[in-house]
Amino acid sequence: MRYFIELAYNGKNYHGWQIQPHAISVQEKINKAISTILREEINIVGAGRTDAGVHAAQMFAHFDVAVPLNDNFTYKLNAILPDDIVIFKTHLVPNDAHARFDAFSRSYEYKIWLGRNPFLLDTSWQLHRQQLNIELMNKAAAILYDYEDFECFSKVKTDVLTFNCTVTNAEWIKNGSELTFHISANRFLRNMVRSIVGTLIDVGLEKITVEDFKKIIESKNRSKAGVSVPAKGLFLTKVIYDYI
Repeated sequence: MRYFIELAYNGKNYHGWQIQPHAISVQEKINKAISTILREEINIVGAGRTDAGVHAAQMFAHFDVAVPLNDNFTYKLNAILPDDIVIFKTHLVPNDAHARFDAFSRSYEYKIWLGRNPFLLDTSWQLHRQQLNIELMNKAAAILYDYEDFECFSKVKTDVLTFNCTVTNAEWIKNGSELTFHISANRFLRNMVRSIVGTLIDVGLEKITVEDFKKIIESKNRSKAGVSVPAKGLFLTKVIYDYI
């Protein structure tokens, strides 16, 4: 039987989602916890891979077991996981369901605090004494709808077969001192959101124009785009499936 777990985590203490040698990952912690409870080796498959320091407000992963899980499985799992990883629900799904390949939409948020806030140091990028033109940033963000190839925002050394993504939402929303970039797409490239945000910040600082932003996309050249902003402000917020 195949199960999905729905979870969230604070990425501060982890070198990303995916298991890697000589570094602590979210996937490794959950694998060990489930394997301890079920007394067999379990390897979960996530909906995607978040980089070191990136958070997830909603993530899914699947794994297979031979017998049905007990009703208190989620409770037991949370009891032995570290406090910065939380399992919300466990879902029984079709045997061919896949956490990564079946997700048809993913959403991210990037959080910026305009000023200083000691309580948000680990979950936002704090900008001091910088005036951003948010209207221009939203005009540039809307251009993302017109393109599919986002190689200019992708990490240079990556093993993807295509740089094409379909962006369905991209906008900045300001609430007091909090400025949040919302973006949804069918898929994302490695480092894509952080690169987009860095380039849109250049638009907001009026270092580049909205037309320049368009030319950067068309260039397909990562060196033309802005810096990759700090990981701590990025959250995976939603993953959508047909059957959950």
